[in-house]
Amino acid sequence: MPNPVLFDAFGVPTTLIEVLGFVSGALCVWLVARQHIANWGIGIFNCLMFIVLFTQWGLYADAGLQLVFIALGAYGWWNWVRGGGPADRKGLPVSRTAGYEWIGLLGVGLMSIATITGLLTWYTDSNVAGWDALTTVLSLAATYGQARKRLESWWLWIAADLVYIPLYAYKGLYLTSLLYIGFLALCVLGLRNWQKDLRAPDLAGAAA
Repeated sequence: MPNPVLFDAFGVPTTLIEVLGFVSGALCVWLVARQHIANWGIGIFNCLMFIVLFTQWGLYADAGLQLVFIALGAYGWWNWVRGGGPADRKGLPVSRTAGYEWIGLLGVGLMSIATITGLLTWYTDSNVAGWDALTTVLSLAATYGQARKRLESWWLWIAADLVYIPLYAYKGLYLTSLLYIGFLALCVLGLRNWQKDLRAPDLAGAAA
């Protein structure tokens, strides 16, 4: 491998790029769960690490997905700041995903899964085209929701992680698979934290 091998994880050489992706990814999700705006900068760095890693291991849709994540990260960063309030905390309030958003996400998602699967099947050597496409679309939908602080974005991330964990293990990326088990736990934590913030105005009104 072109990147320096630091150690073996479950008998598979683990590179510096994968370790950096592991650390920055875990930190990013933890910061999102706490609604800390620094998550966006850490997340962009994480995407750059995974572009290199996924390209090396033939996960081309996931590698291309990172470019979209970077663009969505810039949008989310701007949107959270624009929401008002302290720049390092919770300027944009947590909200629910509207019905029209679900319709749009479902329609675009199904078309995107079919398109990406076809492209990967015809033009790459991927042997996990359908699963790669599914995780790509789920992740994009979740990132869109995260950028707008939609509560349901955590459910989309949970669904994506449940596919990512065995997918990366199948490809031999055991450290990354382990990272996504951690992501899954952090997603549950984030969901609970955002649910509390969503209920806070109602509780405050009831108390008043």
